[in-house]
Amino acid sequence: MRPDAGEVALNGWIKIAANGTVVLAMARSEMGQGVHTALPMLVAEELDVPLARVRIEQAGADAIYGNVAALVASLPFHPLSTQAASPPVQVKLGHWMVGKVARELGINITGGSSSVTDAWDVLRLAAATARASLLGAASLQWKLPLADLVVKEGVISHPSGKSASYGELAKFAAATPPGEVALKNRKDWRLIGQPVHRLDIPDKVNGAARFGLDVRLPGMLYAAIRQCPMLGGSPGTIDESPAMSMPGILRLVRLPGYAGSTPGFAVVGTHWWLAEQAAGAVNVQWQQRPLGGLNTSAIQAQLQQAVKRQSGSVFYKQGDIDNAEAQAARTVEATYHAPYLAHAALEPMNCTAQVRDGKVEVWAPTQVPGMARAVAAQVAGVPVDQVKVHVTLLGGGFGRRLEVDYVAQAVRVAMDCGGAPVQLIWSREEDTTHDFYRPMQVAALRASFDAQGKLSGLRIKSAGDAITPRSIERTLPALAGPVDLPDKTTAEGLFDLPYSIVSQHMAHVATRMGVPVGFWRSVGHSHNAFFSECFIDELALAQGQDPMAFRRNLLSAAPRYLAVLNLAAEKAGWGGKLLPGRALGVALHGSFGSVVAQVVEVSLQEGRPRVHSVTCAIDCGTAVNPGIVAQQMEGAVVFALTAALYGQIDISNGIVQQTNFSQHPMVKMADSPTVTTWIVPSQRPPSGVGEPGVPPLAPAMANALWALTGSRRRTLPLRA
Repeated sequence: MRPDAGEVALNGWIKIAANGTVVLAMARSEMGQGVHTALPMLVAEELDVPLARVRIEQAGADAIYGNVAALVASLPFHPLSTQAASPPVQVKLGHWMVGKVARELGINITGGSSSVTDAWDVLRLAAATARASLLGAASLQWKLPLADLVVKEGVISHPSGKSASYGELAKFAAATPPGEVALKNRKDWRLIGQPVHRLDIPDKVNGAARFGLDVRLPGMLYAAIRQCPMLGGSPGTIDESPAMSMPGILRLVRLPGYAGSTPGFAVVGTHWWLAEQAAGAVNVQWQQRPLGGLNTSAIQAQLQQAVKRQSGSVFYKQGDIDNAEAQAARTVEATYHAPYLAHAALEPMNCTAQVRDGKVEVWAPTQVPGMARAVAAQVAGVPVDQVKVHVTLLGGGFGRRLEVDYVAQAVRVAMDCGGAPVQLIWSREEDTTHDFYRPMQVAALRASFDAQGKLSGLRIKSAGDAITPRSIERTLPALAGPVDLPDKTTAEGLFDLPYSIVSQHMAHVATRMGVPVGFWRSVGHSHNAFFSECFIDELALAQGQDPMAFRRNLLSAAPRYLAVLNLAAEKAGWGGKLLPGRALGVALHGSFGSVVAQVVEVSLQEGRPRVHSVTCAIDCGTAVNPGIVAQQMEGAVVFALTAALYGQIDISNGIVQQTNFSQHPMVKMADSPTVTTWIVPSQRPPSGVGEPGVPPLAPAMANALWALTGSRRRTLPLRA
């Protein structure tokens, strides 16, 4: 992070301006999750400055800004092992090895609900180190004992009356060794743990905030895109003359399949709507992929056969599952299904690019600026150090903006525009029909009860495409291998259950169906929690037990989970009286280091499910900003409810059938439930918040619908 005029860099994360403002290198993207408030809070706390005096500046491409926590979390360890007071040796070794590789790679990524987790030690230490240097500078200049100095709101003072602001001391502090660096004691925190107002809200209210679609540059052109409607297909003969005869249209640029995208073309014009209309006027003969058109009905049938016939990769096993099944007095079995899902971010894919004089400049709402930089350099054929990426605010990410296809397309279009900046914007239809979808998945679950009625065995086998190897092929091809390694995201939420069951066997059959798949908010947990938590309810009911009591009896080895479940039950009034025609359902799930329980109150209105309230309890470790935690739970509930009620992508002959919100609706404000969030006090380091609120909603809702109707729904979405 280079200092501008009047600024002094004290380390790679912290600069001090002449007026005492603290400038923080912001390595993470803001997509509504509040990271542009939470991370400055960590720095303000350690430096003892008002939060308003911390300003963020986009971080550079240095490896120190890589997200280590996100990569470490990709290891398929059971959470009861990783969260233990003394984790097993293999867990410690695995975390150390992957952490070392992650630090070497330095991949800057905003994802996996890892931003605060990753920054927790790093930013506080960077700020504490800067504070120590500033104190040391004052001590040396004034020739006074360090222990006698006091810091308050960015001013260092001494009882003798001497005082100086950080801005006055910064230049001397840059040359002063920090000496002993110590983090503030938890009891001395004044900011961390407080529900501070988000710093980004005023600009988002008054319109000053700049998202990707808000970028405006002198002489800017606009491009609209058309990709082959058949996934994996390509354009054949193109007659561009109808488009080129339209006013304001400048050129048509052919686009190959960049970073996993479907080939097509872009039309460039002086305004986007002109370009969009012209793109629709182009006569093109689209060609089906050589292997034939994709169909979701055929894919689902293949997944069902894969679950029956293939053994898959075993992610977790304990005890003797074969013996438990052989000795079972009773067996309960069920098969669950989840469809493909689109991300449907409100801001469609877009990127602004300029290519001139051997340099590339990109303005993009991206979760992976380093990968965006790399693909821009590759497409333009320039060294990566000749590419500059500006990260704008993201109008929704949800994992879709971990991809860089739209960045590559924008750069390619800009190469044909004579040095003018070009803003490429996907229409809503292009966005919905050319996504990297959450994979379709099928799971077969079988439970064994012994002669005493105890749950003695649980076998789960699922089937669906693996996301991580396909993502690596697209965005980090140098790391792709000839053979896919087992992908944790396929089985997370199934292999890592907290319940004490003597014999368990959890496996996944990784398929490759040809549909482009990607990371969708909470990834495998998003559908696997539906499978596992609905099945747990089925087992409770099979034994004639209350679903809440049944879970409690299985959580003897997971006190953290039990505390969250009990809090949700208490606050929701589980077991109390409800209005006629209403029922409660519960689900408990751990993901991204956090544990969430949700109790959902449901009714049927004109035959359609209606969620009235959601009581949410969460243990996310130290809650840096409880207000943001509550906001994220509320957003997660609405996001998950949209998916539970409406989310489905159907493909026929390679063509996605849902094109816009008319066929792929979202939950509206009038239909949104009341969400109440309760945070379990904790002294653990912070864990994920952005995604853990999603997985429990669908199973809690389905369980409530069973209690209401007596009908068990094993397929998403939960239709009328």
